[in-house]
Amino acid sequence: MSSLWTDRPAGSDHDWLAPPPPPPLRRFTPPAPPPPPRRRRGRAALVAAAAALVLGGAVVAGTQLDGDSPASEAAGVLPAAGGRPGETRINQIYARASRGVVSVQVTEGSGQSSGTGFVIDADGTIVTNAHVVGSASNVRVRFDDNGRPVTAEVVGRDVSTDLAILRVNPRSAGTLHPLPLADSDDVKVGDAAVAIGYPLGLDKTATAGIVSGLGRQIEAPNGFSIDKVIQTDAPINPGNSGGPLIDARGRVIGVNSQIATAGGGNGSVGIGFAVPSNTVRDVVPKLKSGQAIRRPFLGVSTSPSPDGRGAVVRTVTPGGPASQAGLRPSASPLGTDGDVIVAIDGTAISDPDDVAAAVNGHEVGDEIRVTVRRGRDEVTLTVRLAQRPERAP
Repeated sequence: MSSLWTDRPAGSDHDWLAPPPPPPLRRFTPPAPPPPPRRRRGRAALVAAAAALVLGGAVVAGTQLDGDSPASEAAGVLPAAGGRPGETRINQIYARASRGVVSVQVTEGSGQSSGTGFVIDADGTIVTNAHVVGSASNVRVRFDDNGRPVTAEVVGRDVSTDLAILRVNPRSAGTLHPLPLADSDDVKVGDAAVAIGYPLGLDKTATAGIVSGLGRQIEAPNGFSIDKVIQTDAPINPGNSGGPLIDARGRVIGVNSQIATAGGGNGSVGIGFAVPSNTVRDVVPKLKSGQAIRRPFLGVSTSPSPDGRGAVVRTVTPGGPASQAGLRPSASPLGTDGDVIVAIDGTAISDPDDVAAAVNGHEVGDEIRVTVRRGRDEVTLTVRLAQRPERAP
């Protein structure tokens, strides 16, 4: 799996995306067809006459409707069928949401990077990924492909969820088009999903697919896990980072953040991941108010138990809450020489995702009861949760 943290091409241009010049054109004159055999000419004329009688109405009607003539074809212009194709749902979603999507350009030292963001309120608040803005304090955004860049302040970032918010002066940005945030708990596998952004240095681009998975976990830039992530097959690529994943009603269901790759490449293979909109709804108000985001920390790393019962404790952070409570790491696949977490506060634990969900449902300073399988016995330990450090141990 690879993140979209490769949104940083060397230099400030995108010449590396330019296709090679086309080869020079060569004039090709097809050979003249041989004349028809004389003995078949009469029969061919009869067949042509019969066809004219049967199809004559259609030929005349076609000539009247299209208004084309042999003279126009002889001049080198082929006829075009009139009218546009019917409006699709994707057309409607793009028309409704695209005006709220912005290009984000970041300069740090001599390096430049790019990504995507989207407006969420009339105050000029823009959501993007923390890994897009990096440590910059100001970035530049464009609301249209040909629009002038506008300076945006980086108001706050939460690396643990890979989210950051920017703020532009509404007067300098012109008319803003905020995108509504959906309740991501209502999202179902198979729902329509449209990604809008600026992939690979291109202008605003829309790709479409479906929600192909729910409840995924991805790694945040600081090494911790981001939970309840939405998986989609809508193609996203480097540069889409921070852009919206949108449902059929034009609402944001997630923030495109990472892709899975294969074969050592950085291109999309049809599996992308978006931080859920409910995480945005929780984090953004705190970042806007300048509030420090405190997350609980247990201080263990775990792996699935081969028997499907619990999460094997693999490492225990020295001096952390789990260490102080007496949890023991295990080196064996089954956890027979250490602890296997089987319940937290009486709720059964099936895998490491359950451990993360149970811990994240508490506040810093809360006490939780961790039940572990230790050999043939079950032991319950009381752990007081600490504040998560800036980076995973």
